[in-house]
Amino acid sequence: MIEKALTSADVEFVTTLHGEEPVSFQVLLQPRGEQADRLLRAIDDVALGELDEAVREGETPEGEEALSVGQRALEVSLAALRASGSEAEGRLIEDHPLDALKSLVEEVGADEVIVLTDPHYVEEFFHRDWASRARHKVGVPVLKLFSHSKA
Repeated sequence: MIEKALTSADVEFVTTLHGEEPVSFQVLLQPRGEQADRLLRAIDDVALGELDEAVREGETPEGEEALSVGQRALEVSLAALRASGSEAEGRLIEDHPLDALKSLVEEVGADEVIVLTDPHYVEEFFHRDWASRARHKVGVPVLKLFSHSKA
């Protein structure tokens, strides 16, 4: 589960987690927008000392624009995973990302879930981040990783 396009460092990281064992990825991308809370993102930016980012939170695409950006990010991520030699399929999630994640885990018989996001300190502190909530919902191990750089 991701929220933006994977960087080359992210792809290398997730594709090497299991050594030489063949891995197939099912990527769910929840674009930022209506599901995300601008205030929490701004607080995270301030906590990280990224004051310029906090000011720009109002510029984050929402609605249809977020879906368009999200679709491009998903396509880029799938292409990068495939270029690394991995099998990869994916879909964009508009509503209820954890319900979609649980359904996908059951549908494909996933062994684990990787949640790869930027740090969201406020949500993590209150265990409201995707990984914390997914651990109680999906029935398989959930690995939480932080993106290596901004995409």
